[in-house]
Amino acid sequence: MRVKGPKGELARDVPRQISIITEDGTLRVERGSDEPTQRSLHGLMRSLIANMVTGVTDGFTRRLEVNGVGYRAAVSAGNLVLQVGYSHPVLVPAMPGISFAVQGNAITVSGADKELVGEVAAQVRRVRPPEPYKGKGIKYAEEVIRRKAGKAGAKKK
Repeated sequence: MRVKGPKGELARDVPRQISIITEDGTLRVERGSDEPTQRSLHGLMRSLIANMVTGVTDGFTRRLEVNGVGYRAAVSAGNLVLQVGYSHPVLVPAMPGISFAVQGNAITVSGADKELVGEVAAQVRRVRPPEPYKGKGIKYAEEVIRRKAGKAGAKKK
């Protein structure tokens, strides 16, 4: 199955139990029988094809935030360069079909393939995950970090 649009072209293999029918500009996904495995494949393929169509027409984005004193992100030659407390900058290469944008402390990962956008965003977050004591690190924009109290044992007498 191939889907082509203004944002690119995506392809995916369709299991032989599932058939895709095009009628009047709409796609219909049908299954051969009512077995549980075919029913689950039917729903999965319907969702994947809907995501492919949305991706090539509108695209997908994932926003991340960099929090921490001296933590920075920049785009250089299409790749993402992170300075997040290590002795060296960390380079996250842009995969084909993925683009990075940085504005202030916000990183935007965008592309046509929803699965690939999510995976690259997870790789960026994995460079320095947020920690619960000071909240430093890279987190998803909608993610809420549960903060912990610091040491309570060091009190003056």
